[in-house]
Amino acid sequence: MSLYKEIVGELKKIYPNPQCELVFGSPYELIVAVVLSAQCTDKRVNMVTPKLFEKYPNVQALACADKAELQDIIRPCGFYNNKSKSLIAMSQDIVNKFNGEIPENKEDLKSLAGVGEKTANVVLSTAFGVPAIAVDTHVFRVSNRLGLANGKNVEKTQLDLEKHVDKADWSDTHFRLVLHGRYVCKAINPKCDECKLQNLCKFYAKNTNKKIIKHKK
Repeated sequence: MSLYKEIVGELKKIYPNPQCELVFGSPYELIVAVVLSAQCTDKRVNMVTPKLFEKYPNVQALACADKAELQDIIRPCGFYNNKSKSLIAMSQDIVNKFNGEIPENKEDLKSLAGVGEKTANVVLSTAFGVPAIAVDTHVFRVSNRLGLANGKNVEKTQLDLEKHVDKADWSDTHFRLVLHGRYVCKAINPKCDECKLQNLCKFYAKNTNKKIIKHKK
């Protein structure tokens, strides 16, 4: 068994049922929440979205939103000026290009204002069940620390993960890496002593001068 497969296997044991921590009830609510989550915690987004979706219950309503009113609602999420512009423009694109339906393929999703590779992959995997790996700051950090990837940027990291992880596991591996980065392998003061992956981790081995242990063949 390769080290990559062993790491993925151990992640499965640690996080058997990984899920997106954003609260949503439809593809529309998910894509809005993902846009808001940039440079913001899921917890804070979840505090904002109930009021947001009460005022703008569908993409048609958000497409017609007053920018100042929208900014007031999403202000706690940070970068409210840019995010309000993106949300309104994105909603208008969905209404005008796709009859108000959230597209179900990456090319169309990325054609929407404010939607890049990461957002498109989260929506594809979470809303539509399409295998995809979204590389956010947690996934970038954890996958490179573990040795699942060796990328100096998001694009290279995504390619490494797609190469080293079975396609059927892409979506769940994304969420497992997010959860591990959020609660264990933190950017500052990672909890290496508590980590169940330490014997497989390149970062831990480098910082403790210990060898990576492969348990299975």
